[in-house]
Amino acid sequence: FDDFIELKNYCEMQKITFLSTPFDLESIDFLANLGMEFWKIPSGEITNLPYLIKIAKTHKPVIMSTGMSNLDEIQEAFNLLQENGSGEITLLHCTTEYPAPYEDVNLRAMLTLKEKFNTPVGYSDHTIGIEVPVAAVTLGATVIEKHFTLDRNMEGPDHKASLEPHELKAIVSAIRNVELAMGDGVKKPTPSEKKNIAVARKSIVASRNIKKGEVFTEDNLTTKRPGNGISPMRWYEVLGQRAVRDFKEDELIVL
Repeated sequence: FDDFIELKNYCEMQKITFLSTPFDLESIDFLANLGMEFWKIPSGEITNLPYLIKIAKTHKPVIMSTGMSNLDEIQEAFNLLQENGSGEITLLHCTTEYPAPYEDVNLRAMLTLKEKFNTPVGYSDHTIGIEVPVAAVTLGATVIEKHFTLDRNMEGPDHKASLEPHELKAIVSAIRNVELAMGDGVKKPTPSEKKNIAVARKSIVASRNIKKGEVFTEDNLTTKRPGNGISPMRWYEVLGQRAVRDFKEDELIVL
């Protein structure tokens, strides 16, 4: 247990929230005394009633993985936590295999959890690489769990599906970029786009020299860039009007 105390102190120095997953009742007591701010319940404990009740009675927020579980099992565990005073519950969709095959990931099940339980959801990943967790963020994951190792060649079942240090940096960077790119959902020109509107769009211009008083027709008008003149959306408004002055070929039309 001394290692955990050292890790918690180090996390505090680095301004990182300390988190450890207990796998038995004794560990829950130890971590509670250590000052855990919230709990992570692993997939294997989702059917462990005494464990779930003990976690819930700390009244702290809970993140619960749901690997190997069906909706009825998740519902029962969810209800137990709520009935015994748990804080907010976040459900992590998970495929408990190391590494998890892509065809077994079923990311859309995370959306099912969100819809059924109306609670924050996330994704606990055991695939190789960083693509699936990033995709989960685009689907609304608020928590990503990914195993981390110093060397994937170390012995043990988890290392093969874990990220090495440089990959952990890459996934954090990718997720932050995706979060930024998701935006607010309002469809409007962005500040970076506005300067390109005139360049990309077109205006009504003379397709040949036009004399003052001449009627505008489809034979003497066309549309060309830039878009800082009369919009082509006013095409039929302009047709039939007379030129207020002479226009040279390619000159912007004015009324």
